[in-house]
Amino acid sequence: MRSGSAVTPRLWIVTGTDTGIGKTWVTCRLAETLRARGTRVRAIKFLESGTDPEPSESEDGVKLARAAGQASPSAALRRYRAPLTPADAARLEGQTVELAPIETEMIRIACEAESTLVEGAGGLLAPLNHRRTLLDVARRHAASVLVVAADRLGTLNHTLLTLSMLDFSGVPCAGVVMNRLPDADPATDPSVGRNAATLHEVRPATPIVETAHPGWDEVVLGWLRT
Repeated sequence: MRSGSAVTPRLWIVTGTDTGIGKTWVTCRLAETLRARGTRVRAIKFLESGTDPEPSESEDGVKLARAAGQASPSAALRRYRAPLTPADAARLEGQTVELAPIETEMIRIACEAESTLVEGAGGLLAPLNHRRTLLDVARRHAASVLVVAADRLGTLNHTLLTLSMLDFSGVPCAGVVMNRLPDADPATDPSVGRNAATLHEVRPATPIVETAHPGWDEVVLGWLRT
């Protein structure tokens, strides 16, 4: 994967169809599995909003760092207080999100590891600043994108919109992780447990796995090796 003329070793971007659908949990699990294999892994939260003044255990960036067993970065590369898109959260602090130095830092970290997982903020098109999104970052660095989707009613539309945007932009999709959320109940939402099969019928060439199935993380790591 390339940024300019430099080669970026094994850099994957994790996005979601929405916020609060388990991107961090999925990314942590993948980092833990890679680490258990003896792989030098880094797990990065690109930007995080809704943070405390000092990094806390509840923050996504901190969870990722612990899952990967890394000393640095120990939190998101950039942190903002307000629970808004990074662009708006930064503006409330009198700042703007300058992506170039963040991307340089991301590449430096990736060059220290065998595998690097980069978790975005919100969905694929959530504004990182008022000009660029995570899609732009993925395209700039020729990175494959892993899509995390919530296994619930409405996920098919959100997932297909995300996949369509990746297709349109020429950004490769590593696959879709259909995540079974803790409060999911097939008795009240009959789509739970059916969404992955329906998505496969619509997108038969897109790799899809459900977190409800044991060994899903090994399946995903198989995708990322290819």
